[in-house]
Amino acid sequence: MANGMKSVFSFLANALARFFATVFSNKKSAIGFIILMVFLFFAIWGSDLFPYDISTDYANKYAPISPEHILGTDYMGRDVFTQIVVGCRNMFFLSLLTAAMTVTIGTFLGVLSGFVGGLTDKVIQMLTNLVLNIPQFPILLVLSTVFTIKDTVSFAVVLSVFSWAGLCRSVRAQIISLKERDFIQICKVMKMPSLRIILTQLIPNIYSYIIVNFVMVMRNAITASVGIMTLGLAAYDATNWGVMLYQARILGLVNNDVIAYMLKPLIVLVVFQIGTISLANGLDEVFNPRLKKL
Repeated sequence: MANGMKSVFSFLANALARFFATVFSNKKSAIGFIILMVFLFFAIWGSDLFPYDISTDYANKYAPISPEHILGTDYMGRDVFTQIVVGCRNMFFLSLLTAAMTVTIGTFLGVLSGFVGGLTDKVIQMLTNLVLNIPQFPILLVLSTVFTIKDTVSFAVVLSVFSWAGLCRSVRAQIISLKERDFIQICKVMKMPSLRIILTQLIPNIYSYIIVNFVMVMRNAITASVGIMTLGLAAYDATNWGVMLYQARILGLVNNDVIAYMLKPLIVLVVFQIGTISLANGLDEVFNPRLKKL
């Protein structure tokens, strides 16, 4: 029993070491990874380290940066820094959950469509074309009149429904190309089970593409969540970075205090986007032989 546990820990330690070696072998991926780890830290422990006080203090609205308020206060006198920190949890885990759902659905259907072909391929591609061509805005607008999203999982499901189709089509194209290669034909001649071919031969050849898309979906989920919350489909959350921007916009940009307040969540969003883009581009350079520097 002890030897078995030791082997498991040894395997996990080696896998973790290989992961860090891969990430830090490229400057872009290293910078992106560090940025996202900072956001993850605040997402997990931020609300405990910096508790958010929801009480209002209009006499102290738009207070400047000070030791008491690191990033000043908003239009209701609430601390901006703690708002942003608390918002990290919902924003980060929403993007993570959306990416997991989107990549799982898109990869599964893409592999199934490309490898099986025939009627299965036609049905999946018909569904893919439907999702890609339906107008998202009117549907979301109608849904906002029927119900309101109140939890992160439901929010991620809504975002994933409109995100998986593009990945599915790209994965299908790669699988169709790969399954005509000699090594796949040899596997078929050897009567290797289809599931084994997919898991041991096809997926390892596209996993780098999947990883890069996972990171990019995380980035897109943040932007999309802002629009959905603006439509009223999701419940109002004062700590959502998008809501903070939206409130600054409706308050008007003629006031210098409003502009200063708006810049704070905007900078946080930009830094998060830089982190995800840098990590995705860096991993693409690491895994894609055509992008590796000679």
